[in-house]
Amino acid sequence: MRKFFAIAAAAVALALGGAGTASAEQVKVGFSPEAYPPFYVQDASGQWTGWEVDITKAICAEAKLDCVLTPIPWDGLIPSLNTKKIDAIMNSMSITAEREKEIDFSDKYYNTPTAVIGPKGETFDATPESLKGKIIGVQVSTVHAAYAKKHFTDAAEIKEYQTQDEANQDLVAGRIDATQADSIALDAFLKSDAGKECCDLKGYVAPDLEVLGPGVGAGVRKGDTELKDKINAAIKAIRDNGKYAEITKKYFDFDIYGDDVQSN
Repeated sequence: MRKFFAIAAAAVALALGGAGTASAEQVKVGFSPEAYPPFYVQDASGQWTGWEVDITKAICAEAKLDCVLTPIPWDGLIPSLNTKKIDAIMNSMSITAEREKEIDFSDKYYNTPTAVIGPKGETFDATPESLKGKIIGVQVSTVHAAYAKKHFTDAAEIKEYQTQDEANQDLVAGRIDATQADSIALDAFLKSDAGKECCDLKGYVAPDLEVLGPGVGAGVRKGDTELKDKINAAIKAIRDNGKYAEITKKYFDFDIYGDDVQSN
């Protein structure tokens, strides 16, 4: 993990939209190098690609912002935003009432359901009754951790990890019974060699708008309405002009905007 972050930090930043435009406003966009594919993927040269990278590029280009991707550990993103080390967060961060006490959010730019996976051959679902007595792995400081602590109170343990990969590894090793996370992230794991061998989808958790929120948005500092308005206008524009759909089709066979599902 430390080695991985060191590699990411060595890259320091990746220019996105508006590069080379003298009038463009520079915006440091924070993301966690622990982020999962296909949202963020680091290639052999240290460059970042993926759906969220491409969407960020499109938003920044539309808003005429000179955006620079800046790697920050997940639990340091909000503190870094509020201490002005970064100017925005675009890292699959759900819009929740708890987070809105500390930062503001743009309109949502995607929304996917929350899933639970577990070992093949074991029959249970994503309900509190079915997960009673089980050890459930979640990523620390996420809506999944908050949801599990609120709803799965009869679990044997809610075990928190710095990254979702670590939770997945413990699931493979049999050290936990299940893990809850974003459905797309878990689907990517289930398609991996390790995932195919060990695990399958058990179901989707029941909605909880208070915890899971209405979707994923860009985080900005409290009161930074100018930047928030630019991002909101850009999100609407790329949805309207087809750029959002064009990018999404490269990664998914459905519209990740998700009008009828809850966030992660």
